[in-house]
Amino acid sequence: MSSTSMNIRMDSDVKKQAQELFAQFGLDMTTAVNMFLRQSIRQRGIPFVLQLDPFYSDVNQERLLQAAKRLESTGGKVHDMIEVEDDNHKTPTDTTALGS
Repeated sequence: MSSTSMNIRMDSDVKKQAQELFAQFGLDMTTAVNMFLRQSIRQRGIPFVLQLDPFYSDVNQERLLQAAKRLESTGGKVHDMIEVEDDNHKTPTDTTALGS
């Protein structure tokens, strides 16, 4: 079997996190990428489910905007959301909960 090289661009943080994860399995990046490619070929598709987060759908965004308008029109208060990092995940957080 002959081999070839492949260059790909990715966010440096993604690369670092992936390398750390794969190292826990005793894998390097090359082996992990080869596993992904072989599984894709074997399954004749992406070897995991691709789906959009329904929170960001046009329908839900419109529903949220309407709810915010109703809330404001009845004297309620809409709070700004900020993103905080928690265990390498960004999580929306209500700024009032942080005492802002």
